[in-house]
Amino acid sequence: MKHKWILALFAASIVVAGCGSKEGAPSGSSSPENSTSEVVTIDAPEAPTGDGPVTGELEVAAFEGGYGIDFYENSAKEFAATHPDVKIKFWGDPRVWEQLRPKFVSGEPPSLVFPGWGMDHWGLVEEGQVMSLDKALDSKAAEGDAVWRDTFDPNLLKLCKQYDKTWMLPYYVMFYGWWFDENVFKANGWTPPKTYEELLAFCEKVKAKGMVPITFQGKYPYYVIEGMLFPWAFTAGGVEAVRAAQNMEKGAWNSPAFLKSAQMIDELNQKGYFQTGATGLSHTEAQMELLMGKVAMVPCGSWISSEMSKQLDEIAKSGKPRPVLRFMAPPNLASEEPGRSNILIGIEPWMVPTKAKNPEAAVALYKYMTTLSVAKKFVTEKGSLMSIKGSDEVQLPASLVAPAAAYRAAKTVWANQCRSWYPEFNKEIENAITSLLNKELTPAQFCERVEKKAEEIRNDPEVKKHKVAF
Repeated sequence: MKHKWILALFAASIVVAGCGSKEGAPSGSSSPENSTSEVVTIDAPEAPTGDGPVTGELEVAAFEGGYGIDFYENSAKEFAATHPDVKIKFWGDPRVWEQLRPKFVSGEPPSLVFPGWGMDHWGLVEEGQVMSLDKALDSKAAEGDAVWRDTFDPNLLKLCKQYDKTWMLPYYVMFYGWWFDENVFKANGWTPPKTYEELLAFCEKVKAKGMVPITFQGKYPYYVIEGMLFPWAFTAGGVEAVRAAQNMEKGAWNSPAFLKSAQMIDELNQKGYFQTGATGLSHTEAQMELLMGKVAMVPCGSWISSEMSKQLDEIAKSGKPRPVLRFMAPPNLASEEPGRSNILIGIEPWMVPTKAKNPEAAVALYKYMTTLSVAKKFVTEKGSLMSIKGSDEVQLPASLVAPAAAYRAAKTVWANQCRSWYPEFNKEIENAITSLLNKELTPAQFCERVEKKAEEIRNDPEVKKHKVAF
């Protein structure tokens, strides 16, 4: 199988995500939205319910990303305080997947893992490396009388399902869009452009002030893919365009919608609206350009305030005004049809490995971590919405108000699921978008290159095929 997780160099499961309508079938249904294009049987056991005795040693490993790992560690300590017969070993790393891969290979993985974007999650599933979680989800939640499954937002939970089973569980939800410093906008009398046509005029205003309109995290091209390419394909072709592309339908990546999106990116680039050299910037380097007031906008996820918190504090300590980061949706086309409201989201899931030594305690801990009281605490402390229903019924951090409102209002909630399904294909998209940004490809050549790779994936019998959940 070419889709081997141990060989994946870049399987970005920052979105184990698909496209979902808020009016879609509930999580756990056997409707076509959760189906695959081939019948696949995964030889893996069901995880326990977490309702049994919680004893012994429990090892937990977590991705130390924009939200750190302190919240998870503290939750584990709180859980251990009420379960004195369990001893929890908790560790994390910004590249935790590199430590986890040999542990999976040797059959010694932790009992609960949050492997981060560098792990090929669906490769793990297809190799039978993780337990299915439906039995646990159908058991009682840690708080109240509800079934655990029913405490999750179904739009997010269904993103963890393939092959008629649920293999992983969401925690926080991330929103993709563009970010700006409210202080800078107010000082210049600017308002965020809502349409692409307004964006072009706005960029000229920004340049006239001696600022760069837009930067991006060029070392990680998925920021442009999910901040521009996919949203603008949606605005140009609707949900049908992104559905067809993620389902790898013939001609979808060379469609008018994706060509238009590539043309929009190219136009901004040709007009000089992107920061020179941005293809060489890391995520924090590009975001620091925004914080320093050198650029007006940057595409990013809703974790930006947490990820840049130290830099924000340092700016404030230096005596300069602390940047006030605010969210805006990627400007759409003025001709976009009414009611085509949407938001692109992402999740980073947790799993229970098949060879976990203490799966009972692992499930019990995660049940505690997803209680409403703990979920609300995460929202207020980390500035991210959670996958748990009702967790947004708190005083939201200011930076989260706009994306939360967009999420509630969106008719379609969707994300780039094919990114985690087809790592090799995803890498080709990233390489192609970089070539487009370096002016080495025309928009048409970009689409042709990606469609050619999609054709290879379609025709490769060793690559399992998937369908997005919408």
